Amino acid sequence: MEIAYEAVRLFTSKGVAATSVDEIANGAGVSTRTLRRYFTTKESCVQPLLTTGLAKVTRVLGDWQPGNTISQVVDELAALDSASGTHSSDLAMTLTLIRLTRTEPSLRAVWLQFQHDHEPAIAQVLAACTGMSVEDLQIKTKAAMIVAAMCAAAEHVAQQSGDGLPEQADTEALWAATRTALQTAVEGVGPT
Repeated sequence: MEIAYEAVRLFTSKGVAATSVDEIANGAGVSTRTLRRYFTTKESCVQPLLTTGLAKVTRVLGDWQPGNTISQVVDELAALDSASGTHSSDLAMTLTLIRLTRTEPSLRAVWLQFQHDHEPAIAQVLAACTGMSVEDLQIKTKAAMIVAAMCAAAEHVAQQSGDGLPEQADTEALWAATRTALQTAVEGVGPT
């Protein structure tokens, strides 16, 4: 996670193009060789910030019970963050990264690829909960909607934040946005 933090710090202060893999490695206190063993590009160094949140979402969705509401799911995610000791600095850094995706095309590509690559994980959880096939179009669509809603909420909160590296993130704002985004996804586009 320290490598991801250092990458975001450098990308924020210098920009992605002006930041080297060596600078990220030095700042994180690891050798360039070690960094390259775990990350194929300098942009991929930020992935741990994104995958941590996805793991929590899949865990909560895996415990989904019939009759659970979106608010209960979001409350459970918030409680999981609180219980796991997730620091607001982790969230603040993640939101800073998401904000950078608006101006740094190579980070935007990482963000979009992350979303695409992780829809199957959500689909697997939904399929297991419903007894449907992971290949069912409804399951794939629901997984895509959940990922898109969560990402839209995170982007919304990130855009509301100031520039630079905030000390703390407004976790309540993120949970409120997540609740709204997921509820909107559940309601769908309305009558057609």
